[in-house]
Amino acid sequence: MSANSTTKDQAEPRDWRYYLQRPVIFIFFLGFSGGLPFPLVYATLTGWLEDADITRSTISTFAWLGFAYSFKLLWSPLVDSLTLPLLTRWLGRRRAWLLASQVALGASIFTLAGIDPASQMTAFALVAVSVAFLSATQDIVIDAYRIESAEQEMQSVLAAAYQYGYRVAVVIGTAGAFYIAEFGSWPMAYKAMALGMAVGIITTLLCHEPKVRATVGQTLAGSFGTQAKQWIYIAIVEPFVDFVSRYKRWSFVMLAFIASFYVSDRILGILANPFYLDIGFTKAQIATVAKLYGFWVSLIGTGAGAAAILKFGLPRCIVGAAIFIVSTNLFFATMAITGPRLELLALTISFDNFALGFGSTVMIVYMSSLVNIRYTATQYALLSSIGTFAGKFLAGFSGDVQLAIGWLNFFLYAAATGIPAIILSILVARRHAETVAADGP
Repeated sequence: MSANSTTKDQAEPRDWRYYLQRPVIFIFFLGFSGGLPFPLVYATLTGWLEDADITRSTISTFAWLGFAYSFKLLWSPLVDSLTLPLLTRWLGRRRAWLLASQVALGASIFTLAGIDPASQMTAFALVAVSVAFLSATQDIVIDAYRIESAEQEMQSVLAAAYQYGYRVAVVIGTAGAFYIAEFGSWPMAYKAMALGMAVGIITTLLCHEPKVRATVGQTLAGSFGTQAKQWIYIAIVEPFVDFVSRYKRWSFVMLAFIASFYVSDRILGILANPFYLDIGFTKAQIATVAKLYGFWVSLIGTGAGAAAILKFGLPRCIVGAAIFIVSTNLFFATMAITGPRLELLALTISFDNFALGFGSTVMIVYMSSLVNIRYTATQYALLSSIGTFAGKFLAGFSGDVQLAIGWLNFFLYAAATGIPAIILSILVARRHAETVAADGP
């Protein structure tokens, strides 16, 4: 990936000021804005539905809301080419899209808070879909903004800053929401989360538009059918062809690795909160240990991921991250045997959140290293979409699988689905330096 815009008075990497530059601070708060909506249509939402006595097989189908993140590549060309009336002239292309998605997200989450899933499931599901769609749209812009905001050498720091902000938001969207629901109500919790989107809005108004912005520079013309074909070409075909042409036959191994990396985590994650509640933990215990304590562990994992990349290199970290994420299922399997023991919950959360924080940082840096600056938004959206599709699809059946085989066998099944990721990580790590150096942009 070619160099991006530089910052004024850039400090040396070993200077503490290097980690407090404006791009880093802005990405932290944008990471918060990106992280807040996700649990509200995923883990936290399943807790609400479990409390509302919705069947577990129905609850797990809400994992398919994640398809909004998987298919976001279909509208990512909008981010690269379409201007928004008034907003683009005022803020610039990236910030205009950020502000529009953030305001719409706040309104949609607030609307979701006013719907009872037990009696209005259709309306509830439709609004949840809109939240997921808008959240995925915001992610497209944040990823493009992050990649374009600083040089390649700073991307690991920006990835960690994004993850730190994201994790802060997740703990608020999970632990915070669970506490409010425990002592208030779920609608009250979601209204509070809607107000939290103000953080992203304020950040967008204060941050700066990247000086160098990548774009494919194409516009749509002709009949509707012709424009549709051009759209598909710009959104999927062109970034995919560019990727394959640069990395040749190894591109398919790399894509397979990206697709399999989060599978075991997604299969487990959709039923984590229903599992805690089912075996006897209270919402307050879940909020305190699984969410609040887990937040601090995830921060350690996120920082460890960035530090490990700088010290040991990305290839070794790719393998370690894949092994960490898959092995967390075994801790859940143990807890399924022992029942609701707080000390085991704390141990399980420690390993799980460290692994996910570490792995997420590694994967962000890995995918960013593969992106061609000409297709910043579209190509990163393509890679991240590939990375979420398989896991989200299989997670939609997690409820049916769990009901059929029980909690213990379910966690063993989830662990088994991660074995391909470990094997592919070894292949990818062996060739990463060579493929990026030889075929990278």
